[in-house]
Amino acid sequence: MNKHKLRSIIGWLMKRLTRTEFIGTENIPPEGGVLIACNHMSRMDIPVLFLTPNRPDMTALVTTKYLKYPLIRWFIVTAEGIWLDRETADFSAFRKAVEALKMGRAVGIAPEGTRSNTRALIEGKPGTALLALRTGVPIIPTAITGTEIAVEEMLHFKRPHLLTQYGKPIYPPVLDRKNREGQLQHLTDEIMCQIAAMMPEKYHGVYAGHPRLKQLLAEK
Repeated sequence: MNKHKLRSIIGWLMKRLTRTEFIGTENIPPEGGVLIACNHMSRMDIPVLFLTPNRPDMTALVTTKYLKYPLIRWFIVTAEGIWLDRETADFSAFRKAVEALKMGRAVGIAPEGTRSNTRALIEGKPGTALLALRTGVPIIPTAITGTEIAVEEMLHFKRPHLLTQYGKPIYPPVLDRKNREGQLQHLTDEIMCQIAAMMPEKYHGVYAGHPRLKQLLAEK
């Protein structure tokens, strides 16, 4: 099976098993390298991200922990995902992501670096910001909600509402090697606060009360 056939099948299944909704799709560039930076609360985020509208070329960085699950492993390989070992400084995965972006592909990534077990945002790590600064591609902050209870609801014969919202692009500045760490932290906070601003308060997690989040909410 090829990637495009898999995308069609997953789309068919999601329409029948869930109420999946995408908002703000006009913010996704139809072509060119772009980072789709989303929060991560469930394994259900993977098929949702794979169905990102306008971008059938989507790939994503996925933790090697999923290699031990045969079905998920098959899905990721067929979807042409990029395996990432989160236990090490995985330079190979970083290079593959850079190559994909330079080829003009959309790359999905979770700035938090792992699944949240609190059903709310956890602290973002600098990997997403570093990829953006190295490649100059825009970042689309993406908020996914409903996936954290999706499996539970389906087991009770309910169709969960999975909502994905895409924010306006964040354009990274030119990399300042004299203030690299400061730039990475500032851009990471911006990405995470932009994601939080699209989510109900119960999801804000460690970013609840963050000055930038307060500013973004006040501007709505």
